[in-house]
Amino acid sequence: MIIIAFLGNPGKKYSRNRHNIGFMTGELLSVREGIPVNKKAFNSETGSGKISGKDILLLFPQTYMNNSGSAVQKALKFYNSDPSSLIVVHDDLELPFGQIKTKYSGGHKGQNGIRSIIAETGTADFHRIRFGIGRPENPDVAVSDHVLSNFTPLEMKMLEDLIPEAISHIETLLDTIA
Repeated sequence: MIIIAFLGNPGKKYSRNRHNIGFMTGELLSVREGIPVNKKAFNSETGSGKISGKDILLLFPQTYMNNSGSAVQKALKFYNSDPSSLIVVHDDLELPFGQIKTKYSGGHKGQNGIRSIIAETGTADFHRIRFGIGRPENPDVAVSDHVLSNFTPLEMKMLEDLIPEAISHIETLLDTIA
C-alpha cells in the first residue's frame, strides 16, 4: 500500500490557511481520482483506491500539523508499508509561494509535521512534495502567524493552477515507487 499523507490542521477555520496546502491538494486529488475520503482510521480521515494501477491510501491526519507523525506511523504499521513508499505533501516556508519541489529523505527544515513524521517513524527516508508558501513579507509577522493565515484572493486564484501541478508531481512519484 502506498500512503499519501496530506498535512494540515483539521477544522473549517484552518481550511484555507497556508499550512493546509497539503489538505487542499489531497482534496482535489480525491475528487479527480474518484477516491472518497469517508473513513476514519489512524487518527485520520482516509480514502483508499487505485491510482496508476497501484493501491493507494489517502491520509489526512486529524492530529494537527505538529503531531502528524503519529497518524502516519499508525497507517504504515497497519499496512506493513515501508516509509520509502510514503509520499507526504506539505507546505514549505523556504520555497517562494507557488514553487513545488519533490524531495526524498533529508531533514525537516523546521517543518513540524515533517519533524513529527521523522520522530515517529525513526527515518527521514520518505518522499515529500514541498509546496512553497514563502516567508512572511513583513519581518514583524511571526512565522506561526504566517502559516496559519489564509491565502490571499490572488493566491487562491493562482492555486487553481498550482494544486494540479502538485498532483502531477505525485503522479510522477507514483510511477517510480514499486
